[in-house]
Amino acid sequence: MKKTSSGQPPVSAARQSTGNEQVSTDWRERMLAQLRAIIHQADPAIVEERKWKKPSNPEGVPVFSHHGIVCTGETYKNAVKLTFARGAFLDDPAGLFNSSLEGNLRRAIDFREGDPVNEKALKALIRAAVALNVSDS
Repeated sequence: MKKTSSGQPPVSAARQSTGNEQVSTDWRERMLAQLRAIIHQADPAIVEERKWKKPSNPEGVPVFSHHGIVCTGETYKNAVKLTFARGAFLDDPAGLFNSSLEGNLRRAIDFREGDPVNEKALKALIRAAVALNVSDS
């Protein structure tokens, strides 16, 4: 079984999503769960881990990897942010990237409450990020 960087087997997305049995009613948690499902549909081989745990974020940040980091998913007060580690190198014909546009490496998509998710375009972006990682490994 593949191990994470901490030496532990990866936690499944279902177990990892909340850490408890209650269903969250917070729009950010629902949005992150929707995005997580789309990411795993786009690339069933993607591995999800929690990294960068700290007192202010004891659960850590969901990190989706396939031959390197593809993207991270973070919740903020007014948005759920998917940050693509190498987003600046990806074509984005649907114009999903709307945050962190000034950097030379990362690009992000901020989803706000009520925002629709363009699943087809997001899946294409995930697949392109995986392909970029695979081509460089």
